Amino acid sequence: MAFFFWKKMRREGQKHSVERHVFNSKKRKEKMMRTQHAMLFIVMISFMALAAAPAWAHFGAVIPSDDIVVQDDDKNLNVQIKFIHPLEGHYMEMVKPRQFGVMHDGQKTDLLGTLQPARGNGPDQNKAFTFWTTDYQIRRPGDYTFFVEPEPYWEPAEDCFIVHYTKVCVNALGLEQGWDDHVGLETEIIPFTRPYGLWTGNLFTGQVLHKGKPVPFAEVEVEYLNDSPGNISVVLPPADPYVTQVVKADANGVFSYAMPKAGWWGFAALIEADWKREHDGREKGVEIGAVYWVHTRDMK
Repeated sequence: MAFFFWKKMRREGQKHSVERHVFNSKKRKEKMMRTQHAMLFIVMISFMALAAAPAWAHFGAVIPSDDIVVQDDDKNLNVQIKFIHPLEGHYMEMVKPRQFGVMHDGQKTDLLGTLQPARGNGPDQNKAFTFWTTDYQIRRPGDYTFFVEPEPYWEPAEDCFIVHYTKVCVNALGLEQGWDDHVGLETEIIPFTRPYGLWTGNLFTGQVLHKGKPVPFAEVEVEYLNDSPGNISVVLPPADPYVTQVVKADANGVFSYAMPKAGWWGFAALIEADWKREHDGREKGVEIGAVYWVHTRDMK
């Protein structure tokens, strides 16, 4: 699997210069460790690709370079948009999304024009696939919810189109406000747990909505992003059911899951759309997914 190493996830806010010095020294040591383990990552993931039976759970992904931006951080975020199998590391070809933006303080900003294409592939994929990336400058405190609506993806193995409406929230400069706002997508997950500042083992709870209304007993797939920055222990699932976890929402569309490992976790609630799309002259069904990404870190 090809890994993209960007800055270490969230630093603790530092108020005193001595604390900042200690923290920054620790960050430099962690960065050196990631560099030393880079080749080990590649070997382990290549082994996983060869040894583990495939499980093809699709996930839209919106992954920022940081989930919490504090005063001393670089305010420039890199955001990557992909269509992937998170645990296996497989990429699917992704055309430019239909919409991409950010919601802050109740206002949406269109960022579609800022997207640039990039290429990536998994260790057992013999060609590269398109994903999208952009840089975004944080200027004000508050919560920033990045969201994407992709073009429908034709999946011949399932004989249907797939559209994953995907979100992620970044907190900036100490103001915790806006993380549970509704973006207004056709389907979306509304977090009931604040979606940042999460420790490994914390319970994430959300509600699945379709056209603004709860989806009773929605099935939610959960998967770990194996190329989470800082992950020095690649997950090698012993059997297919370990690749994608599955939980059922209750009658109000509410679900919960406790995340057992540090890194990025994706939640995808999948339902059948009430509209069709033509393929080769025939109308085909559309699977729409409400996807939400959160990041956890170990308590040390």
